[in-house]
Amino acid sequence: MENKTKAFARLLTIMDELREQCPWDQKQTMDSLRYLTIEELYELSDAILEKDMPEIKKELGDILLHIIFYSRIASETNDFDIADVINDICEKLIHRHPHIYGDVKVADEKEVKKNWEKLKLKEGRKSVLEGVPKSLPAIVKAFRIQEKVRGIGFDWDNKSQVWEKVLEEIEELKVEMKKGDNDRIESEFGDVLFALTNYARFINVNPEDALERTNKRFIKRFQIMEEMITKDGLSLSDMKLSEMDVYWEQAKHIYKKV
Repeated sequence: MENKTKAFARLLTIMDELREQCPWDQKQTMDSLRYLTIEELYELSDAILEKDMPEIKKELGDILLHIIFYSRIASETNDFDIADVINDICEKLIHRHPHIYGDVKVADEKEVKKNWEKLKLKEGRKSVLEGVPKSLPAIVKAFRIQEKVRGIGFDWDNKSQVWEKVLEEIEELKVEMKKGDNDRIESEFGDVLFALTNYARFINVNPEDALERTNKRFIKRFQIMEEMITKDGLSLSDMKLSEMDVYWEQAKHIYKKV
């Protein structure tokens, strides 16, 4: 614990020094840091997907720096400081874990989450969904919405029911595609994605992570395909799809070995 305390104190000291002496750090505001923080979060997400522990450590440090930076800026206007931030989260954790810090009994993780959502409503929130950030990517938002409503019991009983819903939404999409109304097609397509996101939850798959892994896999395979085509003295723009597909299958085979 002593080493952790010293390391944290060292970072606070460095942040103070940078804010007082570095021209770049002096100019920063919460608004100017916001997009940089978002970038750091995505870089952490990439590192986690790659299971790159040294990179995860690095990105966690960057995010911790941002938290301290925001707190330092707020302290200059006497709004709050890093101690307030830490104490607030400590109080929240204690309040929302009465099964640890109180006399509430829970049987499993589901009951913990259910109690969590009830406590949030008692804290003044008017809706279970009030805490879902508006700016979340759509698939992440859908996943969080479904997790939130599950917390108060609004959920399917089993995954077979959810899969039936997926198939139902696909059929409704087919109907609208035949009619050709783009607004209705978009609406039904959204319903399909929402249902698939729900199904992912029931089979213990994070849909955002799954799609991102597919994106990365496609990029790797496509780049391998490009390298092979260039090596053979050909140009993608001059090739037919059937010709590209031959290289694509080779790229898929090669990437499996990487």
